[in-house]
Amino acid sequence: MEKKFTEIERLECSLCGKSYDPFKVQNICQCGGSLIARYDLEDAKEIMDRRSLSKRVLSPWRYHELLPLKDPANIVTLGEGMTPLLSMDRLGEKLGLKDLMIKDEGMNPTGTFKARGATAGVSKAKELGIESVTVPTNGNAGAAWATYAARAGMESYIVMPRNGPAVTRKEITAAGSHAYLVDGRITDANLMSEQLQNEYGVFNAATLKEPYRLEGKKTMGLEIMEQLNWEAPDVIAFPTGGGVGLIGIHKAIMELNEMGWVDEMKTRMVCVQAAGCAPITEAWEKRKKTSVMWEESDTVAFGMNVPKSRGDFMVLESLYSSGGYATSVEDDEILRTKQLIGREEGLFACPEGSSAVAGIKKLLDQGFIDRNEKVIVVNTGSGLKYPHTVDASLPLLQPGERISIEMEENVK
Repeated sequence: MEKKFTEIERLECSLCGKSYDPFKVQNICQCGGSLIARYDLEDAKEIMDRRSLSKRVLSPWRYHELLPLKDPANIVTLGEGMTPLLSMDRLGEKLGLKDLMIKDEGMNPTGTFKARGATAGVSKAKELGIESVTVPTNGNAGAAWATYAARAGMESYIVMPRNGPAVTRKEITAAGSHAYLVDGRITDANLMSEQLQNEYGVFNAATLKEPYRLEGKKTMGLEIMEQLNWEAPDVIAFPTGGGVGLIGIHKAIMELNEMGWVDEMKTRMVCVQAAGCAPITEAWEKRKKTSVMWEESDTVAFGMNVPKSRGDFMVLESLYSSGGYATSVEDDEILRTKQLIGREEGLFACPEGSSAVAGIKKLLDQGFIDRNEKVIVVNTGSGLKYPHTVDASLPLLQPGERISIEMEENVK
Protein backbone atom coordinates (compact mmCIF):
# COMPACT_ATOMS: atom_id res chain seq x y z
CA MET A 1 0.00 0.00 0.00
CA GLU A 2 1.25 3.52 -0.85
CA LYS A 3 2.66 5.72 1.90
CA LYS A 4 0.19 8.49 1.02
CA PHE A 5 -3.31 8.30 -0.43
CA THR A 6 -4.77 10.46 -3.18
CA GLU A 7 -6.40 13.37 -1.39
CA ILE A 8 -10.13 13.92 -1.20
CA GLU A 9 -10.95 17.07 -3.18
CA ARG A 10 -13.70 18.74 -1.13
CA LEU A 11 -16.91 18.35 0.87
CA GLU A 12 -20.05 19.55 -0.87
CA CYS A 13 -23.39 20.44 0.72
CA SER A 14 -26.19 18.16 -0.44
CA LEU A 15 -28.64 21.07 -0.39
CA CYS A 16 -26.92 24.31 -1.39
CA GLY A 17 -23.72 23.00 -2.99
CA LYS A 18 -21.35 25.03 -0.82
CA SER A 19 -17.83 23.56 -0.53
CA TYR A 20 -15.99 22.79 2.72
CA ASP A 21 -12.44 21.81 3.63
CA PRO A 22 -12.17 18.03 4.24
CA PHE A 23 -9.00 18.50 6.27
CA LYS A 24 -10.84 20.37 9.02
CA VAL A 25 -13.44 18.99 11.43
CA GLN A 26 -16.86 19.35 9.80
CA ASN A 27 -20.38 18.29 10.68
CA ILE A 28 -23.09 19.82 8.47
CA CYS A 29 -23.43 22.87 6.23
CA GLN A 30 -24.52 26.27 7.57
CA CYS A 31 -27.80 25.73 5.71
CA GLY A 32 -28.33 22.44 7.54
CA GLY A 33 -27.49 20.16 4.62
CA SER A 34 -25.35 17.04 4.90
CA LEU A 35 -21.82 17.24 3.52
CA ILE A 36 -20.84 14.80 0.78
CA ALA A 37 -17.27 13.81 -0.11
CA ARG A 38 -16.15 14.63 -3.64
CA TYR A 39 -13.05 13.38 -5.45
CA ASP A 40 -11.10 14.13 -8.60
CA LEU A 41 -12.43 11.12 -10.50
CA GLU A 42 -10.26 11.79 -13.53
CA ASP A 43 -7.22 11.62 -11.27
CA ALA A 44 -8.55 8.46 -9.63
CA LYS A 45 -9.08 6.87 -13.03
CA GLU A 46 -5.47 7.65 -13.97
CA ILE A 47 -4.13 5.97 -10.82
CA MET A 48 -6.51 3.03 -10.38
CA ASP A 49 -6.24 -0.08 -12.53
CA ARG A 50 -9.08 -2.58 -12.39
CA ARG A 51 -6.74 -5.41 -13.31
CA SER A 52 -4.37 -4.76 -10.39
CA LEU A 53 -7.03 -4.27 -7.70
CA SER A 54 -6.88 -7.98 -6.93
CA LYS A 55 -3.36 -7.46 -5.59
CA ARG A 56 -4.50 -4.93 -3.00
CA VAL A 57 -5.50 -5.45 0.61
CA LEU A 58 -8.86 -7.24 1.05
CA SER A 59 -10.64 -4.39 2.78
CA PRO A 60 -12.62 -1.27 1.86
CA TRP A 61 -9.31 0.59 1.79
CA ARG A 62 -8.37 -1.18 -1.45
CA TYR A 63 -10.40 1.64 -3.05
CA HIS A 64 -8.47 4.37 -1.24
CA GLU A 65 -8.55 6.73 -4.25
CA LEU A 66 -12.31 6.97 -3.66
CA LEU A 67 -12.10 7.27 0.14
CA PRO A 68 -11.45 10.34 2.33
CA LEU A 69 -8.25 9.42 4.19
CA LYS A 70 -4.98 11.22 3.45
CA ASP A 71 -2.54 9.04 5.39
CA PRO A 72 -2.89 5.21 5.61
CA ALA A 73 -1.28 5.33 9.05
CA ASN A 74 -4.65 6.56 10.34
CA ILE A 75 -6.64 3.54 9.17
CA VAL A 76 -8.64 1.96 12.00
CA THR A 77 -9.60 -1.54 10.96
CA LEU A 78 -10.81 -4.85 12.36
CA GLY A 79 -10.80 -6.73 9.06
CA GLU A 80 -14.05 -5.46 7.60
CA GLY A 81 -15.11 -5.61 3.96
CA MET A 82 -14.82 -7.94 0.98
CA THR A 83 -17.89 -9.84 2.13
CA PRO A 84 -19.11 -12.70 -0.08
CA LEU A 85 -21.54 -12.24 -2.96
CA LEU A 86 -23.41 -15.54 -2.89
CA SER A 87 -25.48 -17.15 -5.63
CA MET A 88 -28.90 -18.11 -4.29
CA ASP A 89 -30.04 -20.74 -6.78
CA ARG A 90 -32.61 -22.62 -4.67
CA LEU A 91 -33.95 -19.45 -3.07
CA GLY A 92 -34.16 -17.82 -6.49
CA GLU A 93 -36.10 -20.80 -7.82
CA LYS A 94 -38.56 -20.55 -4.93
CA LEU A 95 -39.05 -16.85 -5.62
CA GLY A 96 -39.15 -17.22 -9.40
CA LEU A 97 -35.78 -15.60 -10.21
CA LYS A 98 -33.09 -17.11 -12.43
CA ASP A 99 -30.18 -15.00 -11.17
CA LEU A 100 -30.42 -13.98 -7.52
CA MET A 101 -27.39 -13.14 -5.38
CA ILE A 102 -27.04 -11.96 -1.78
CA LYS A 103 -24.24 -9.75 -0.54
CA ASP A 104 -23.76 -11.06 3.00
CA GLU A 105 -22.71 -8.19 5.26
CA GLY A 106 -23.14 -10.35 8.34
CA MET A 107 -19.53 -11.45 7.82
CA ASN A 108 -18.22 -8.04 8.93
CA PRO A 109 -16.77 -7.29 12.39
CA THR A 110 -19.67 -6.58 14.81
CA GLY A 111 -21.84 -8.60 12.43
CA THR A 112 -23.28 -5.88 10.19
CA PHE A 113 -22.52 -3.47 7.36
CA LYS A 114 -22.22 -0.72 9.97
CA ALA A 115 -18.55 -1.71 10.35
CA ARG A 116 -17.89 -0.10 6.97
CA GLY A 117 -19.20 3.25 8.11
CA ALA A 118 -17.26 2.95 11.33
CA THR A 119 -13.90 2.18 9.69
CA ALA A 120 -14.22 5.23 7.44
CA GLY A 121 -15.72 7.57 10.04
CA VAL A 122 -13.41 6.65 12.91
CA SER A 123 -10.31 6.63 10.70
CA LYS A 124 -11.05 10.13 9.42
CA ALA A 125 -11.87 11.29 12.96
CA LYS A 126 -8.46 10.00 14.06
CA GLU A 127 -6.77 11.84 11.20
CA LEU A 128 -8.53 15.07 12.23
CA GLY A 129 -7.50 14.68 15.88
CA ILE A 130 -10.99 14.00 17.24
CA GLU A 131 -10.82 12.35 20.68
CA SER A 132 -14.46 11.50 21.43
CA VAL A 133 -17.58 10.71 19.40
CA THR A 134 -21.28 10.34 20.09
CA VAL A 135 -23.64 8.20 18.02
CA PRO A 136 -27.43 7.89 18.39
CA THR A 137 -28.40 4.41 17.25
CA ASN A 138 -30.99 1.69 17.04
CA GLY A 139 -28.18 -0.67 18.02
CA ASN A 140 -25.87 -1.89 15.26
CA ALA A 141 -24.30 1.44 14.33
CA GLY A 142 -23.65 2.14 17.99
CA ALA A 143 -22.01 -1.25 18.42
CA ALA A 144 -19.77 -0.65 15.41
CA TRP A 145 -18.75 2.89 16.37
CA ALA A 146 -18.13 1.92 19.99
CA THR A 147 -15.95 -0.97 18.86
CA TYR A 148 -13.94 0.99 16.31
CA ALA A 149 -13.59 3.96 18.66
CA ALA A 150 -12.09 1.59 21.24
CA ARG A 151 -9.75 0.25 18.57
CA ALA A 152 -8.65 3.84 17.86
CA GLY A 153 -8.26 4.77 21.53
CA MET A 154 -11.19 7.22 21.41
CA GLU A 155 -13.97 7.77 23.90
CA SER A 156 -17.47 6.99 22.64
CA TYR A 157 -20.89 8.06 23.92
CA ILE A 158 -23.63 5.87 22.50
CA VAL A 159 -27.34 6.64 22.96
CA MET A 160 -30.02 4.12 22.00
CA PRO A 161 -33.71 3.37 22.62
CA ARG A 162 -34.25 1.19 25.68
CA ASN A 163 -36.08 -1.45 23.62
CA GLY A 164 -33.11 -1.88 21.27
CA PRO A 165 -31.62 -5.35 20.77
CA ALA A 166 -29.94 -6.71 23.91
CA VAL A 167 -27.02 -8.12 21.88
CA THR A 168 -25.97 -4.71 20.59
CA ARG A 169 -26.34 -3.20 24.05
CA LYS A 170 -23.87 -5.79 25.32
CA GLU A 171 -21.47 -5.11 22.42
CA ILE A 172 -21.50 -1.41 23.24
CA THR A 173 -20.84 -2.13 26.91
CA ALA A 174 -18.07 -4.61 26.10
CA ALA A 175 -16.28 -1.93 24.08
CA GLY A 176 -16.11 0.29 27.14
CA SER A 177 -18.43 2.93 25.73
CA HIS A 178 -20.31 5.47 27.81
CA ALA A 179 -23.75 4.12 26.94
CA TYR A 180 -27.18 5.57 27.63
CA LEU A 181 -30.75 4.41 27.04
CA VAL A 182 -33.65 6.70 26.18
CA ASP A 183 -37.33 6.03 26.70
CA GLY A 184 -38.27 6.64 23.10
CA ARG A 185 -37.05 6.14 19.53
CA ILE A 186 -33.89 7.00 17.62
CA THR A 187 -35.21 10.52 17.07
CA ASP A 188 -35.05 10.98 20.86
CA ALA A 189 -31.54 9.51 20.96
CA ASN A 190 -30.56 12.10 18.34
CA LEU A 191 -31.50 14.89 20.73
CA MET A 192 -29.25 13.43 23.43
CA SER A 193 -26.27 13.27 21.07
CA GLU A 194 -26.88 16.88 20.09
CA GLN A 195 -26.77 17.79 23.79
CA LEU A 196 -23.44 15.99 24.20
CA GLN A 197 -22.06 17.92 21.27
CA ASN A 198 -23.41 21.32 22.30
CA GLU A 199 -22.60 21.12 26.01
CA TYR A 200 -19.43 19.00 26.08
CA GLY A 201 -17.90 19.30 22.62
CA VAL A 202 -18.20 15.59 21.81
CA PHE A 203 -18.07 15.11 18.04
CA ASN A 204 -21.53 14.16 16.76
CA ALA A 205 -21.22 11.25 14.32
CA ALA A 206 -24.96 10.79 13.85
CA THR A 207 -26.21 9.58 10.46
CA LEU A 208 -25.37 12.19 7.79
CA LYS A 209 -24.25 14.69 10.45
CA GLU A 210 -20.66 13.80 9.62
CA PRO A 211 -19.46 13.27 6.04
CA TYR A 212 -17.58 9.98 6.17
CA ARG A 213 -19.87 7.17 7.35
CA LEU A 214 -21.44 7.34 3.88
CA GLU A 215 -18.05 6.79 2.24
CA GLY A 216 -17.46 3.58 4.14
CA LYS A 217 -20.86 2.21 3.20
CA LYS A 218 -20.24 3.21 -0.41
CA THR A 219 -17.68 0.42 -0.59
CA MET A 220 -20.51 -2.14 -0.69
CA GLY A 221 -21.29 -0.82 -4.17
CA LEU A 222 -17.64 -0.82 -5.20
CA GLU A 223 -17.24 -4.42 -4.06
CA ILE A 224 -20.42 -5.60 -5.78
CA MET A 225 -19.22 -4.18 -9.09
CA GLU A 226 -15.74 -5.66 -8.70
CA GLN A 227 -17.19 -9.06 -7.73
CA LEU A 228 -19.36 -8.93 -10.87
CA ASN A 229 -16.29 -8.08 -12.98
CA TRP A 230 -17.61 -4.51 -13.42
CA GLU A 231 -20.81 -5.67 -15.12
CA ALA A 232 -23.61 -3.77 -13.39
CA PRO A 233 -26.62 -5.83 -12.25
CA ASP A 234 -30.19 -4.95 -13.18
CA VAL A 235 -31.43 -4.45 -9.62
CA ILE A 236 -29.88 -3.83 -6.20
CA ALA A 237 -32.31 -4.08 -3.27
CA PHE A 238 -31.45 -2.60 0.10
CA PRO A 239 -33.40 -2.66 3.40
CA THR A 240 -33.87 0.97 4.34
CA GLY A 241 -34.13 2.83 7.63
CA GLY A 242 -31.82 5.84 7.57
CA GLY A 243 -30.94 4.93 3.99
CA VAL A 244 -27.19 5.62 4.08
CA GLY A 245 -26.39 2.18 2.65
CA LEU A 246 -28.62 2.70 -0.37
CA ILE A 247 -27.35 6.24 -0.90
CA GLY A 248 -23.78 4.99 -0.66
CA ILE A 249 -24.21 2.16 -3.17
CA HIS A 250 -25.82 4.53 -5.65
CA LYS A 251 -23.00 7.06 -5.10
CA ALA A 252 -20.46 4.32 -5.85
CA ILE A 253 -22.24 3.45 -9.08
CA MET A 254 -22.34 7.09 -10.19
CA GLU A 255 -18.64 7.58 -9.43
CA LEU A 256 -17.68 4.40 -11.30
CA ASN A 257 -19.87 5.50 -14.20
CA GLU A 258 -18.08 8.85 -14.35
CA MET A 259 -14.79 6.95 -14.45
CA GLY A 260 -16.14 4.84 -17.33
CA TRP A 261 -16.05 1.59 -15.39
CA VAL A 262 -19.77 0.71 -15.17
CA ASP A 263 -23.06 1.64 -16.83
CA GLU A 264 -24.91 3.78 -14.27
CA MET A 265 -28.21 3.60 -16.16
CA LYS A 266 -28.41 -0.20 -16.03
CA THR A 267 -28.97 -0.65 -12.28
CA ARG A 268 -32.31 0.16 -10.64
CA MET A 269 -32.15 0.79 -6.91
CA VAL A 270 -34.89 -0.75 -4.75
CA CYS A 271 -35.71 0.54 -1.28
CA VAL A 272 -37.48 -1.95 0.99
CA GLN A 273 -39.00 -0.85 4.30
CA ALA A 274 -41.08 -2.49 6.99
CA ALA A 275 -44.79 -1.74 6.78
CA GLY A 276 -44.67 -0.57 10.39
CA CYS A 277 -42.19 2.19 9.48
CA ALA A 278 -42.28 3.13 5.80
CA PRO A 279 -41.99 6.91 5.44
CA ILE A 280 -39.74 6.79 2.36
CA THR A 281 -41.99 4.27 0.60
CA GLU A 282 -44.99 6.49 1.29
CA ALA A 283 -43.13 9.52 -0.09
CA TRP A 284 -42.04 7.59 -3.19
CA GLU A 285 -45.60 6.45 -3.88
CA LYS A 286 -46.71 10.10 -3.78
CA ARG A 287 -43.67 11.20 -5.86
CA LYS A 288 -42.55 13.52 -3.08
CA LYS A 289 -39.00 14.83 -2.60
CA THR A 290 -38.96 14.26 1.17
CA SER A 291 -40.81 12.07 3.66
CA VAL A 292 -43.11 12.87 6.57
CA MET A 293 -42.47 11.73 10.15
CA TRP A 294 -43.95 8.23 10.62
CA GLU A 295 -45.88 8.23 13.84
CA GLU A 296 -45.95 5.20 16.19
CA SER A 297 -43.35 3.31 14.16
CA ASP A 298 -42.81 -0.34 15.10
CA THR A 299 -41.23 -3.33 13.37
CA VAL A 300 -39.43 -6.57 14.13
CA ALA A 301 -36.66 -5.29 11.83
CA PHE A 302 -35.49 -2.84 14.49
CA GLY A 303 -32.65 -1.42 12.42
CA MET A 304 -35.26 -0.04 10.00
CA ASN A 305 -37.29 1.68 12.71
CA VAL A 306 -36.36 5.21 11.58
CA PRO A 307 -39.50 7.37 11.49
CA LYS A 308 -37.80 10.26 9.68
CA SER A 309 -34.50 9.93 7.84
CA ARG A 310 -32.23 12.93 7.54
CA GLY A 311 -31.18 11.66 4.12
CA ASP A 312 -34.66 10.81 2.85
CA PHE A 313 -34.36 13.21 -0.10
CA MET A 314 -31.13 11.53 -1.21
CA VAL A 315 -32.70 8.07 -0.98
CA LEU A 316 -35.67 9.26 -3.03
CA GLU A 317 -33.42 10.93 -5.61
CA SER A 318 -31.45 7.68 -5.95
CA LEU A 319 -34.71 5.86 -6.68
CA TYR A 320 -36.05 8.43 -9.12
CA SER A 321 -32.80 8.86 -11.06
CA SER A 322 -32.17 5.11 -11.39
CA GLY A 323 -35.75 4.21 -12.34
CA GLY A 324 -36.00 2.33 -9.06
CA TYR A 325 -38.79 1.42 -6.71
CA ALA A 326 -39.79 1.62 -3.05
CA THR A 327 -41.96 -0.93 -1.31
CA SER A 328 -42.77 -2.19 2.19
CA VAL A 329 -43.45 -5.61 3.68
CA GLU A 330 -45.28 -6.79 6.81
CA ASP A 331 -43.44 -8.21 9.80
CA ASP A 332 -44.94 -11.68 9.38
CA GLU A 333 -43.66 -11.80 5.80
CA ILE A 334 -40.20 -10.71 7.00
CA LEU A 335 -40.08 -13.58 9.50
CA ARG A 336 -41.39 -16.15 6.99
CA THR A 337 -38.78 -15.02 4.47
CA LYS A 338 -36.06 -15.23 7.10
CA GLN A 339 -36.99 -18.90 7.63
CA LEU A 340 -37.09 -19.50 3.88
CA ILE A 341 -33.58 -18.09 3.35
CA GLY A 342 -32.19 -20.28 6.12
CA ARG A 343 -33.99 -23.41 4.98
CA GLU A 344 -33.12 -23.08 1.29
CA GLU A 345 -29.60 -21.66 1.48
CA GLY A 346 -28.31 -22.02 5.05
CA LEU A 347 -27.86 -18.26 5.38
CA PHE A 348 -28.85 -16.92 8.81
CA ALA A 349 -30.07 -13.52 7.64
CA CYS A 350 -31.09 -10.60 9.81
CA PRO A 351 -34.73 -9.42 9.62
CA GLU A 352 -33.66 -6.33 7.67
CA GLY A 353 -31.98 -8.42 4.98
CA SER A 354 -34.94 -10.78 4.97
CA SER A 355 -37.24 -7.84 4.35
CA ALA A 356 -35.28 -6.97 1.20
CA VAL A 357 -35.75 -10.52 -0.13
CA ALA A 358 -39.47 -10.31 0.68
CA GLY A 359 -39.61 -6.99 -1.17
CA ILE A 360 -37.98 -8.51 -4.23
CA LYS A 361 -40.62 -11.26 -4.27
CA LYS A 362 -43.34 -8.62 -4.07
CA LEU A 363 -41.90 -6.61 -6.98
CA LEU A 364 -41.40 -9.76 -9.03
CA ASP A 365 -45.07 -10.61 -8.58
CA GLN A 366 -46.00 -7.05 -9.54
CA GLY A 367 -43.93 -7.20 -12.72
CA PHE A 368 -41.38 -4.51 -11.83
CA ILE A 369 -38.65 -7.15 -11.86
CA ASP A 370 -38.34 -9.70 -14.66
CA ARG A 371 -37.47 -13.25 -13.69
CA ASN A 372 -34.47 -13.24 -16.06
CA GLU A 373 -32.81 -10.15 -14.56
CA LYS A 374 -29.72 -10.19 -12.36
CA VAL A 375 -30.85 -9.16 -8.87
CA ILE A 376 -28.58 -8.37 -5.92
CA VAL A 377 -30.00 -8.24 -2.38
CA VAL A 378 -27.93 -6.91 0.51
CA ASN A 379 -28.29 -8.83 3.77
CA THR A 380 -27.14 -6.09 6.10
CA GLY A 381 -26.28 -8.26 9.10
CA SER A 382 -26.08 -11.62 10.77
CA GLY A 383 -29.18 -13.27 12.20
CA LEU A 384 -27.10 -13.87 15.32
CA LYS A 385 -27.78 -10.24 16.23
CA TYR A 386 -31.51 -11.01 16.52
CA PRO A 387 -31.88 -14.33 18.39
CA HIS A 388 -35.40 -13.38 19.54
CA THR A 389 -36.69 -13.58 15.94
CA VAL A 390 -36.17 -17.36 15.79
CA ASP A 391 -38.35 -19.92 17.54
CA ALA A 392 -35.88 -22.52 18.81
CA SER A 393 -38.35 -24.73 20.68
CA LEU A 394 -36.98 -28.26 20.32
CA PRO A 395 -38.16 -31.73 21.39
CA LEU A 396 -36.46 -32.99 24.55
CA LEU A 397 -35.15 -36.54 24.42
CA GLN A 398 -35.07 -38.64 27.57
CA PRO A 399 -32.04 -40.85 28.37
CA GLY A 400 -32.22 -44.02 26.25
CA GLU A 401 -35.03 -42.68 24.07
CA ARG A 402 -34.73 -43.49 20.34
CA ILE A 403 -35.35 -40.97 17.56
CA SER A 404 -38.10 -41.82 15.12
CA ILE A 405 -38.38 -39.87 11.86
CA GLU A 406 -40.50 -40.22 8.73
CA MET A 407 -38.35 -40.46 5.61
CA GLU A 408 -39.65 -39.09 2.32
CA GLU A 409 -39.92 -41.66 -0.47
CA ASN A 410 -37.17 -40.07 -2.56
CA VAL A 411 -34.70 -40.13 0.35
CA LYS A 412 -32.62 -43.32 0.34
